[in-house]
Amino acid sequence: MSNELSVLGSGLPSYLKEVELDATTRALMGSGGTGGMKRISIKGGVWRMMVNGKEVAKNEDRAMNVVVVAAAPKVSRTFYAGTYSEGGEAKAPDCWSADGEVPDAKATAPQASRCVDCAQNAKGSGQGDSRACRFSQRLAVVLANDLEGEVMQLTLPASSIFGAGEPGKWPLQTYAKMIGSKGVPITAVVTEMRFDTEAATPKIAFKPVRVLDSDEHEIVITQGKSDKAQKAITMTVSDADGVKPKLSAPKAKVEEEVVAEPVKRVAKKDEAPAPKKDISKILSDWDDE
Repeated sequence: MSNELSVLGSGLPSYLKEVELDATTRALMGSGGTGGMKRISIKGGVWRMMVNGKEVAKNEDRAMNVVVVAAAPKVSRTFYAGTYSEGGEAKAPDCWSADGEVPDAKATAPQASRCVDCAQNAKGSGQGDSRACRFSQRLAVVLANDLEGEVMQLTLPASSIFGAGEPGKWPLQTYAKMIGSKGVPITAVVTEMRFDTEAATPKIAFKPVRVLDSDEHEIVITQGKSDKAQKAITMTVSDADGVKPKLSAPKAKVEEEVVAEPVKRVAKKDEAPAPKKDISKILSDWDDE
């Protein structure tokens, strides 16, 4: 580092540790300085750290502890024309929807004006009885042992979102309902994500590990409001990897997992949450394993 740049060394004021690069700086840095969204991939049943579409690290443990700092408000949909190839070149989807209701305005080949009427949403349009247009849920997470560290995108497939599950092995929506029924926000809980080793395709189950203390929760709230967290829950995987949209190929079926969709929501009666809770008892109630 030159003498001129030494002013940007260890003597920086503390407030700059919480400040992200602004749009002006990123614009002047050019494309080489913008970087990409860091994300966690579950390809092949392995936790993979991806940066700009390239794998930079992986963790072959069956489980990983994280804290969810933000989530997309609705389940999204993604459709790829052509046949999926494991390890093939990354590409942008041909059609996608952030809200699961209408195609995104930037979709290069929208398949219908409404998702509910789309032929790609019909059973059998994908492999077997599955749908060619796949459900997914975008999360922004931080590692449980590094709450102030990197905010990463995690995109979950339908098999990890829907279903009843069982105690200690819940899909995302059921897990969130169980926690919410106790009056505890998911952002205040260390969550274990664990691969279901009996599933044919990567499938994640969730359970609570512990409740954060107030100082930890404040960190998570700040992380959830960050620019990186908002990008994580709005960008498609291809956006995060810096893949530019291309003209879509002729329509064809997509190889994907066969996942049953939820039929109805069963209301569960729980006692109204008390202002203060016995945390150890809450965790004991959640996990009957």
